[in-house]
Amino acid sequence: FLLHWPLFDCWTRFYSQILCPACSAVRAGGKGCCGAGCCGNRCRMLRSVFSSAFGCLGALYCLSVSSAGLANGPLCDIGTGDWQYPFQNLETSYLSNQTLWEICKSPPNIVMWNVVLFSILLVSSVIELVFCALQVINGCIGVFCGDCRKKGRKDDDDL
Repeated sequence: FLLHWPLFDCWTRFYSQILCPACSAVRAGGKGCCGAGCCGNRCRMLRSVFSSAFGCLGALYCLSVSSAGLANGPLCDIGTGDWQYPFQNLETSYLSNQTLWEICKSPPNIVMWNVVLFSILLVSSVIELVFCALQVINGCIGVFCGDCRKKGRKDDDDL
C-alpha cells in the first residue's frame, strides 16, 4: 500500500481541490453568508479568489507528482526478483525508446500503465491550473471593479 500512496494522495488532492474552487465559483454570485449588495458580492468574489488559489496549489502539487512519476518511471521487477526504478538514472528517456520497456518483467504492462496514468494526471492538472488561474483573475477583477450588474437593478434579484 505504501508504494501507491503518492498516487492515492495525488488523486484525492486533485479531486478535493477541484470541487472546492468549483463550488465556490458557482456560489460566488448568489446569496450567501457575505450579505447583500456591493460589499456582499465583493466578499463572495474574494472567497472565490481564495478557493481558486487553493485549487492552483492542488494543481501544482498534482503537476509535480505526475511529472516525477513520468520522469522516474515505474517501480517494477527487472527479472531477478529485485524491485527497483530501472529508468531513473538512464542517459536517454524511456518515454521515447519503447524497446527499454522490456526491462520490466513484472507486473505486465506496468510501463504503459505508468505512462498513461501520469500523462492523464499531467494534462488534467494543467487544465485545472489554467481554469483556477482564470478564476483568480476573474475574482480579482470582481473584487476591485465590482460585478457587471446594471445600476437600476437590485443586487440580488433573480438569484
